Parts: sequence; C-alpha cells; structure tokens
Amino acid sequence: MDETRYNQLVAAAFQRLLRALDKVDPDLLDADSTGDMVTVTSAAGQKVVVNTQRATRQIWVAGKGLGLHFSFEADNRWMDDKGKGIELFAFVADAVEAVSGVRLELGG
Repeated sequence: MDETRYNQLVAAAFQRLLRALDKVDPDLLDADSTGDMVTVTSAAGQKVVVNTQRATRQIWVAGKGLGLHFSFEADNRWMDDKGKGIELFAFVADAVEAVSGVRLELGG
C-alpha cells in the first residue's frame, strides 16, 4: 500500500473513532487527537492510545494491558497482525469500556 492510501485509511479510521468519542460525555471520557495519535483518557485517568505506525503501514493500539498492531486487509477491515482475528474497532471499544465502563458506538 502506498503512503497516500495509508494516510486516507488512517484518517477515515481516526474520524470514525473521534465521531464516536464526540457522543460521550466529556466527564466520562476525554479524547486528545494529534495528527498521528488519539489518546482516550477515562475519568479515573486510565488511557487507551491509538497511534499510526507509518513505517509498517499499520495502526497500533495500547489498551487492556496489550499493545496490538493492526493491518488493513483485503476485506476492508483493520485486523491484528498476529492472525488472532481481532478487529481494530472492536478492540478499541473493548479497551475503552475496560478503562471507563463506557461502550463506544463504533459502527461503520
């Protein structure tokens, strides 16, 4: 995948995440976005971090005590790069819920 396509896919993924976060009470979850990273912080101060990995054309997520890399697959989904069948948005929703009790609505 070339850099332009990767940037478009990451932008779409981050927009989807930020749209879902915008619907949540900021007293429950705070979202901080830079060009390459979205940090979600719970009211208790726990974090979930979603970050680009430009060199490998992946998205990396830290949450639930794990750091996972996700690659964009032929079926148009971001899937974990270890073949465990973990989809990016499902993992992020689970990780955010684990730190905050809030379930993000990350529908397509």
